[in-house]
Amino acid sequence: MNYVLLAKFLAAFSSLSAGFSIVATRFVIPDTDPQSMAVIRFGIGALCLTPFLIVGFRRAPIALADWPRIILLGALLFGLFTYLFNASLTYTTAAHGAVGLATSPIITLVVAWFLGRESMTGLKMTCVVMAFLGVGVAVSDSLFDSGTGRGILIGDSLMLLAALTVSIYSIYAKPYIMKYGGVYFTSIVMLVGVLSLLVVSQAAGEPVRMPSFSVFDWWILVFLGVVGAAVQFAAYIWALGRISPATAGISLTLAPISAFIFAWPILGEAISIQAVIGLVLVVGSIVIMNRQPH
Repeated sequence: MNYVLLAKFLAAFSSLSAGFSIVATRFVIPDTDPQSMAVIRFGIGALCLTPFLIVGFRRAPIALADWPRIILLGALLFGLFTYLFNASLTYTTAAHGAVGLATSPIITLVVAWFLGRESMTGLKMTCVVMAFLGVGVAVSDSLFDSGTGRGILIGDSLMLLAALTVSIYSIYAKPYIMKYGGVYFTSIVMLVGVLSLLVVSQAAGEPVRMPSFSVFDWWILVFLGVVGAAVQFAAYIWALGRISPATAGISLTLAPISAFIFAWPILGEAISIQAVIGLVLVVGSIVIMNRQPH
């Protein structure tokens, strides 16, 4: 079997799934709250990954010294990120959210440079400027909208914060992914993230509630849990073990593209010319950055 070809396919599938997940979340989030949505979606995902958790723990138990950072990483990605992601989509459109989340590889570059783990060349700086210019162009149609513009800008800001949490996670989680294996490690941090959301929500006086969904909405949520959580993350991490980060990074540009494709027919969201131009700038910056030698 050609594992490289399979890895490229899984990376592309994962990114396309991420884009559709943005649209699906935007569809059901008005009938629930961000923390409940996150707990149910990734609770389903963690349940699907339970066999990998059990087998992995028997083969390679987590070292006691690694648990504090693993708990923090789980709370960061599957706790804080998922909350910010869902909260963002209660305000902004799927198209805006997709453009904001697509900046994650660029934000990762900036964070790694700030931490001294990446050199910043002139071309990389150009990519950074190009990406954030794209975000600015994409949200510019909201700046002059006195009705919903302020809410959309709040949602866009929350999505950029969500992208920042993904970037921090990708930097600090890498050693543990290499040590324990991608799918096994993902099953652990996903479960940790769900538990952290449950605890924090209860402590904040906003406990997780079962939403009053229609049967169709529940099917969407099950899809988000099985495909948009378990399969999506497991596929991408598996692919990272067999192709270069640059090759996988290029596939991430498929996420906002798939979100744009589904946003209009499913949500009825009109895609503005500003959002399209912003998407082109962000996707272009990622492609240029990942074409450079590492």
